Amino acid sequence: MKAPFSPYLNSIAPGLKRLCALLGERYDYVSILSTDSRGFALRASPHVKTVSSETMTTERGTVVRVRRDGLYSEYSLNRFDPAAPEAAALDLTRALDAQLTLLSSMSTKVYETAVMPDEPCTLFAEMETERLPEEEDLSALIARLSALAEDGMRRGDHLVDCTVSALSTHICKLFLTANRDLRQSYVYSEGSVMTVAAEGGKSGMGYRGLSGRCGPELFSGLPARLDEALRDAAELLKAERVVPGEYEIIADPEVAGLIAHEAFGHGVEMDMFVKNRALGASYIGKRVGSDLVTMHEGALAACDVASYAFDDEGTPAGDVIEIDRGILKTGICDALSALRLGVQPTGNGKRENFEHKVYTRMTNTVFEPGTSTLNDMIASVSHGYLLCGCESGMEDPKHWGIQCIVQRGYEILDGRLTGKVIAPVILTGYVPDLLGSISMAGNEASVFGTGGCGKGSKEWVKVSDGGPYLKARAILG
Repeated sequence: MKAPFSPYLNSIAPGLKRLCALLGERYDYVSILSTDSRGFALRASPHVKTVSSETMTTERGTVVRVRRDGLYSEYSLNRFDPAAPEAAALDLTRALDAQLTLLSSMSTKVYETAVMPDEPCTLFAEMETERLPEEEDLSALIARLSALAEDGMRRGDHLVDCTVSALSTHICKLFLTANRDLRQSYVYSEGSVMTVAAEGGKSGMGYRGLSGRCGPELFSGLPARLDEALRDAAELLKAERVVPGEYEIIADPEVAGLIAHEAFGHGVEMDMFVKNRALGASYIGKRVGSDLVTMHEGALAACDVASYAFDDEGTPAGDVIEIDRGILKTGICDALSALRLGVQPTGNGKRENFEHKVYTRMTNTVFEPGTSTLNDMIASVSHGYLLCGCESGMEDPKHWGIQCIVQRGYEILDGRLTGKVIAPVILTGYVPDLLGSISMAGNEASVFGTGGCGKGSKEWVKVSDGGPYLKARAILG
């Protein structure tokens, strides 16, 4: 079925179009983004059950952006009367003019930015889903999650907790300018199983997730994730500490995605280029990885939680090849930063919600697969580790340092897995060195979208990342 576009947004669209026209009499650019997104977040364990109608991306509201005299300003509102656009225009004009006056009077440098292009465009995208979150029987679903958590507690050795989560959101967005009318509707879902085991003063946490641009039908895959999370927790109880040093590594697709996200995610977000805060700006056209490294970024680069038809500035979704056989070709860009840099926007202008400003943000960040099998990769390692599962990561875009916290590693000695498990594992290094050391790439790729990404310590958005198994050299500690 098609995910139906919001009746609420359809009902206020005529009034918003009139508002846009009224503001257009005073400003030389006007855009309006209006959102109506509904969903749920459920969590069940033997200790607690929670049911919420809020997820990271549930929202209803409108943000107006205008330009005058080289300066842009925005104003957000959570209520709009489509029968009274004239009154809204008067209120917005007072607020926006006050902001523009303040900006023009500042003693610090203010970017004077050109008028944003506004070529005519009409788009209506209702994407496929089997079910809608607003129609899901939440009582029945929380009962299924609870039963799964209880099953985990019965089956797991030394288990002290088992938590099962399910989130689903129906996103609807309307973007209007003088010449554009863009509307999109899609559903994304994510689920996870977390198991915690403890024995003899040691603890281990297994975590497995699943995600997709689909509806609550996704959650039928949670029992298989429980089996994997139980195995992970048991293995982590016997895990040893790694001896710090440089090793041959094989990153599983989840860890490969974490490396992609941290290595060439924030580092090539081009709003950082505007502020001279990213080393990547000086590497365009230069080698940053081995010939096996080709990296895609964009809402069309994969189909997962960050896959949409247009971004929050009305730019169509794209699939950008950031790295082509080791050469850094370009970064990703929101529309305002693109104007300042003299480049084309890539469809990566995203807001946390209608109350937050746009930043250049990642969507799907993925390595292209190669031709090697996992068995061939393991056989080629004299001493190293197969790294699996990610917990978190961070990057210094100005100096290209990277740190990834990996859930666990499996020792490889003379081309064979020994059965030894290490945890936790911290992978660090200089990005060009790490990507330059990639010597084998697996022949299949996977994408993961159960997490979120912050810009600095805030501005959280949904992202997906992934790739194939990758063989490289890295510092572990």
